[in-house]
Formats: sequence, structure tokens, C-alpha cells
Amino acid sequence: MIAIALRTMATPSAGLALGALLLVACRENRPALAPHMVSRTHLAMGSEVRVSVWTPDEGAAEKAMVAAFAEFDRLDGLFSVWKPASDVLRLNAAAGRAPVRVSPATRDVLRQAHELSVRTAGKFDVTFGALSDVWKFDHDQDNRIPTAEEIAARVPLVDYRAVVVDESAGTAFVSRPGMRIHLGGIGKGYAVDRAVDILRRAHLRDFMVHAGGDLFVSGQPGDAPWRLGINDPRGGPDESFATVELHDRTFSTSGDYERFFVRDGTRYHHLLDPDTGQPARGCVSVTIVARTATVAEGYSKGVFILGPKAGMALVERVPDLDAVIVTAANEVLISSGLQGRVRVHRVPTAARP
Repeated sequence: MIAIALRTMATPSAGLALGALLLVACRENRPALAPHMVSRTHLAMGSEVRVSVWTPDEGAAEKAMVAAFAEFDRLDGLFSVWKPASDVLRLNAAAGRAPVRVSPATRDVLRQAHELSVRTAGKFDVTFGALSDVWKFDHDQDNRIPTAEEIAARVPLVDYRAVVVDESAGTAFVSRPGMRIHLGGIGKGYAVDRAVDILRRAHLRDFMVHAGGDLFVSGQPGDAPWRLGINDPRGGPDESFATVELHDRTFSTSGDYERFFVRDGTRYHHLLDPDTGQPARGCVSVTIVARTATVAEGYSKGVFILGPKAGMALVERVPDLDAVIVTAANEVLISSGLQGRVRVHRVPTAARP
């Protein structure tokens, strides 16, 4: 989750050219509508999607938001592991047998996923779906701890290198039987990026797209930038411990507090290390700031699983990538590019199961 705080904003005055003045006079001297915030929500990909636009033209904003929500729904139909005939389900059904014709969007997100896997040394891996029937953290969460034997049988089936995309043929192929793709760690960020493209093509400049832990802000609402809160991993709902002001950037948070259960004093969560098949333990929260939501969402998972030391070292090597990490020891680590830009209001609530 991402907490969002908007500053009090002064409404800017607008000057009118002579032709516009004459047009207003013909319209009974009605004043131009001042810029204001227009927000709408929609349920997609298992989350509430909120789009907020700072604009004087509410009609144009609403039309663009409807198109953005429709794109979320379209991509959900392609990427879902729950919706019949999705590209992902068809790929998984044909694993080890034959390539499958899939949409350009599916090929695109798989290519980006592969690049993220390479950069994170395989810690981000969309083939973690092979573990999703023993660790259940989706709609089917059952709070069961799988046996060591169950996990050991699945770990060899997690390998991003077995996913092959053939752009000329319009196909993708999961080359080994039993492997399963799951786009839960990147699909929502990809949808945010597509929504941003739609809003910009509608000539909207100042807006926010927020879907679960993924968010993009463009321009600014009035005279102040967007101020975004970083959630306290062990705090209350929408309670933040730090804020950062951003524009034209994306912001993605992954944490062990999103989907989890506690058993015998140990927290089990959905961010699984592909090498062990177990929940990663070094971090409790990772927030990534980047230029695109696809990149930010993928790195937030990969950095979380790498752990604070190796994860922050990776962030510092990648251009236009920044991070705020809350470690299992409750330390707050801030990358060099965010030094002086992140305001830590208080120490995060002490980590507990």
C-alpha cells in the first residue's frame, strides 16, 4: 500500500487571449472552469485502481480514465491465472509441448520480465508460478506451510531462462513441462504504464495512477508536487513513516505485510526466493522509484528477495533507480539518489511477526 498526501493547493489564475475573450462573451460571460482534482476508481487485477487528474476539463479527464480502466481490464484478461483462456493459462497448459500465439502485450511484458530477471540474478522470476500451488497467497490462501519435499519438487521448475519469446512468429513458449508463469509481480506495473500512455495521449499532464502497491505521478497538482507516503510495514492501515515528493516518476512498494500469515511466531509471506522456495527474510519493505512502473514493480520484488545489502548495491548500479529499504532489523536504508529527498518522520514500528 502507498499513502498519499496532497498539499493544500492554490488555484492558479488563467489569462485569456483576445479570441478566447470574445468566445466567452458570446457564452453569456460564463467564467472558465478552474483546474480541480477529478478522481475515479475501478476494480481490476485484484486491487482498487484509482486515477486522479488535475484539470479544468472534467469531461476529457473522465473519457481518458474510462479508457485507462478498460486497458486494465484487457490486460487482466491476458495476464490472469484465474480467467479462462488468458494468455498465461494457455502458455502454462502448453508448457514443454509447443509455442503459443499470444498478444503483443504478453510478449512485451515477458521480454521486460526476462531483462529484470537477468539484472536481479534470477531473484525476480515470473516462473515462480510452479510454487503457487504449494504456497497459496492468492484468492486461495489457506495458511498452510508446505513440506520440505513439496518445495524441493517445485524449485527446479523455477527458471526464467526456459521462457522463450519469438517476436517474428508472435509466440511464447515455456520450454519445460510442469513450469508455470505467473505475472503477479509485474503485470500491474505494466498496466499502470499503459494507463499513463493513454492519459498522456489525451493531452493530460498532471495526474496520478495508483493500483495497489504501484503508482505513477505526472506533473503536479496545482502549485505543489505530489507528496507520497511510504507505508510503515508494521504500522496501521495507510500509516506512513516517511514521505517523498515526486513528479514524472513511478513508485512501487513490496512488503511482507501484503499477503501473509503467522504460524508459531514466524511470518510466512508471498515474496518467495526462487532458489530456496521459501519466503525471503532480509527485508520487510522495499520501495523503488523509477521511470516506469513495470521496472519499479519488478525491482521491488527482486531487491526484496536479494536482501538489503545486495539489493541496495544493485540499486546503486542501475541508472534512474532508487530505493528505500526497511530491513528485518528495522533499519531504514535510502539510496544515494534519494538522499535529501526522502523525509523520515519517525522510526518504523518495530518489526514483529
